[in-house]
Amino acid sequence: MSTPRTHNLTHPRTRSRLRHALILAVVASVTGLATPLAAQAQLSPAAAESLASYFDFIDANGGTLMAEQIPAEDYRRLHVLDVRDASQYAVSHIPGAVNIEWRQVFAERARLPKDRTVLVYCNTSSFAAQVAMALRMDGMENVRVLRGGYTEWKARGGMDAHARASQAR
Repeated sequence: MSTPRTHNLTHPRTRSRLRHALILAVVASVTGLATPLAAQAQLSPAAAESLASYFDFIDANGGTLMAEQIPAEDYRRLHVLDVRDASQYAVSHIPGAVNIEWRQVFAERARLPKDRTVLVYCNTSSFAAQVAMALRMDGMENVRVLRGGYTEWKARGGMDAHARASQAR
């Protein structure tokens, strides 16, 4: 009987392989070339095993926050990251949010704090979820996604969503 191999996600070689696999997957999904790129990509067994173990232990909703869960005064304790494009950010955004377009976040991850929760959002949370996954796979445990994104945040009352939800109870 063989002992299952485990891989350290913090090992530079494993992280590099995971990073390359994630970049290929994101590029493929964005460009519509998923099938041809997937056929060409060869994920090493170690990287594939590390990726599988990441999904085995991640809680489906553990990395998300709903607008109703965040009291208005708590936003100043968060590093709010808007990953939409600059033109959308310029029109409207969560007060205090910093804008880094989703395609650039991983390259600029050194700008993100390690000592505060990073709350990531886009319009619907799809790009934010990709950003959060990449950052978590790179070792950032302090990343959360705003469930439903900016659209749902506004619909739920924005900065007042928590107060509204509390009054409704």
